[in-house]
This record gives sequence, structure tokens and C-alpha cells, in this order.
Amino acid sequence: MPVNRNALLRYKTIDHCLSNRYRQWTLDDLIEACSDALYEYEGIRKGISRRTVQLDIQTMRSDRLGYNAPIIVVDNKYYTYEDPNYSILHSPLTERDMTELTEAVGVLKQMTVFPAMSGVSDLVSRMEEQVSMVVGRREPLILMERNDRLRGLEYVPVLYDALKNRCAQEMTYQSFKAQSPSTFVFYPYVLKEFNNRWFVLGKRKTNMRYTNIYALDRIKSLRPMPDEPYVKPASFDAERYFSEMVGVSRNENDRPQTVEFWASPMDSMYFITKPIHHTQEVVRQNEDGETLFSIKVIVNRELMRELMGFGPGVKVVSPKKLAAYISKRHQEAAEGILRNSS
Repeated sequence: MPVNRNALLRYKTIDHCLSNRYRQWTLDDLIEACSDALYEYEGIRKGISRRTVQLDIQTMRSDRLGYNAPIIVVDNKYYTYEDPNYSILHSPLTERDMTELTEAVGVLKQMTVFPAMSGVSDLVSRMEEQVSMVVGRREPLILMERNDRLRGLEYVPVLYDALKNRCAQEMTYQSFKAQSPSTFVFYPYVLKEFNNRWFVLGKRKTNMRYTNIYALDRIKSLRPMPDEPYVKPASFDAERYFSEMVGVSRNENDRPQTVEFWASPMDSMYFITKPIHHTQEVVRQNEDGETLFSIKVIVNRELMRELMGFGPGVKVVSPKKLAAYISKRHQEAAEGILRNSS
């Protein structure tokens, strides 16, 4: 069970008291000291009970937090440390602590590939070296998906600073369809990672009616515009914006629709254990395991690719327009394979 900040403050206060060998500490003294500390650091006026401090002492004596504090009672009245040099601040890390720290450092190390983490890469390396010296070197147990050759990562820290400081940007951008890049004033609102690619969502000064999403790997340049007033609608909610869809793309007037699809028995297990959207529900399941699923999302190209990726294992039944589109694409793919093989 996690330890809250108030409990940690009480442990530290009790430790400070018991480390002071020039005074004798009764239970009432410890209660008063903890109450004063909570008031000073947290503004909590309500005192704490005897039971709370007694449980704190019991916890410190145990190995629950790795303290194993040698707290004794002298003359059935005064609390102190049996070892005059003991302090919880000097307590060694437990084996469990070191295991968790090792995994945390491993995860941080994998994230330093992003420029936004470049400032702490040296710190992570030093942490890794220190932990390795204690527990020994070993292979990582957690591997995160990453692409070291992904273009546009250099813009992550630039846009992060722009978001934090609410700074407009002059962006030069070229989509896959455009024959040449275009330059415009852009107000960034949020960074979004999807399918191992980074995107930035915001509005263009020339058309504030629409919200636009841009892939960082298609950005040609960014230039901060501190003298340009930053504009962001107070009603904009990034989490809600993305919660209505799979992926990142949508038109301004798009609204969520109910999408129903049948999945084969094998693919049904995939959807049950890894829903493609938080609105996913099981509508019906046959005896053989074939399942009809329902989600309420905006129909976009990411959703289409997700569903088409299962091939014949998924059959969309509604909306009819989506079902017809996917059926047509499967047919075109099959005809293309037949032509190439003949």
C-alpha cells in the first residue's frame, strides 16, 4: 500500500525526535511534535491521535518500508533508538527497492532517445551505473517501443516549450499530398503520440474555425513568435477531442457513430483482451466464440486501417458506408494479388 505524504512527514518527525539523545521522548511528546510538523508544513490544524503515532512507531519497527527501526521504550515511558547512530535517513535500500529502482532506470534509459529527455540522459546514465554496481548488470526486463530513426523528434522539446509558454510558432509544413511546403502562424495546443509517431494539435491564425493536426515528421521548420498574441479557446478540451476516436485524424464536423463488427473466434479474444476503444462493448457472442462488437467513435482513416488489418477475421456490419468501403478495399487488394501472381 502506498505511503502518503503526511505519514512520511510523521515518520521523519519521529525519527528526528528519537535521534536527539539530549532529550527524553514520551508518547505525548511525539504526538505533539508530529502535530506541530503537520501544521508547519501542511497547514493541518487538527491534531493526531495516540493510535496514529503508535501505528507509525509499529510501522517504523517493521520491515514494511525497510526501516526495521530499533525503537525501544526505557522505563516503560521514554521512546528512543537502541542504536544511537540509527536513523531512517540512513536506512539501506531493500532488495525490493533495488529491483524497482533498476526497472525504473531501465525505462528512463529507453526514453532518453527523445530530445525532450536529453537534459537528463547524463543523470540516467549515472543512476544506471550506480545501481549496476550494487545489484550487478543484467538484461532489461521491460522494452518500450521506439524508433530511433523517426524524423521530427527534434521538434518535441521546441513544441513542448511553446505549449508551456503559450508561444505562437511560424511553421513551415509539407503534407504527403502537397507538392511544396507552406508557411503559416500556428498556435499549438497539445502534443500527441500515436502508433510511434508524434503529432501536434492546434489552430492556424488564418482559419481559427478549424482545429488541425500536424505530423512532426512533415514539419520543415519552426520559429517562435513571442510578439504574436497566443490564441486558444477556453472551451478546448484535448482529452475529450481525442477520446472520441481511434488515432488522431478527424474533420471539424465529424461526430461519433456506432460502429458494429463481427470478429472471428480467434480475433474476438484479441478485442476482448485489448479493446480498440474505451467505448467497446460485446453485443452478442455465438457458441463458437464469434463475437459482435460495438464502439462509438468518429470514423477516420486510423479506424479503417485498424479494422482492415484483421483481414477476413473482421466483418463490419454498420454503418453501411464504412462496411462497403472496407469490403471494396479488401476486394481491390485480392484482385491486385491475383494480377501480380498471374
